[in-house]
Amino acid sequence: MKALSQAEFLRAAGRAADLPPPGAPEIAIAGRSNVGKSSALNALVGRKALARTSKTPGRTQTINFYALGEAGLLVDLPGYGYARVPQALRARWGELVGAYVRSRTSLVGVVVLVDARHPLTPLDRQLIAWLGDAQRKLVLLAKADKLSRAMQQQTLHAVRAELPGAEVLLFSSLSGHGVEECRDLLEDWLAAGRGNKSPR
Repeated sequence: MKALSQAEFLRAAGRAADLPPPGAPEIAIAGRSNVGKSSALNALVGRKALARTSKTPGRTQTINFYALGEAGLLVDLPGYGYARVPQALRARWGELVGAYVRSRTSLVGVVVLVDARHPLTPLDRQLIAWLGDAQRKLVLLAKADKLSRAMQQQTLHAVRAELPGAEVLLFSSLSGHGVEECRDLLEDWLAAGRGNKSPR
């Protein structure tokens, strides 16, 4: 059975002290507020409402952990960059996510969702640079179904050229574009994190 299909909510962490002890390999999902992280997570695990979606940006305020059987964990990070969230709350989220990403020994890779219609905003670039070369990175060009096929390819080539150290895929939770390819790659990461095989 595929690891992602076994996803079950495990716990939420609102402070660094609430993070579960590191152990099994973890894959984190990051992205701007309202870019479709929850929809992407639901598409990847094949469930309609495992992660709650909301039209209100900034709704996710905790790091949410989903167990993937014994294979590892999927970790939903709070969205970044929503101006209406109070500055103090944004700062607290930044500290929480920073503490997680910098210190998490079981983190094997990060999936970064960006809007295919407006890829690589300054905040996206800042996050990707912040992750550095220590983490495997997969950039998903979300909402790709909103673009023509020609624009999809143009955007894909442009982002790949700018981020040669990252995997970049077109992705749509609505149409399913890129979902299976993304699943396969994440399964590889989890297997590599368990020492079973080398990542692609």
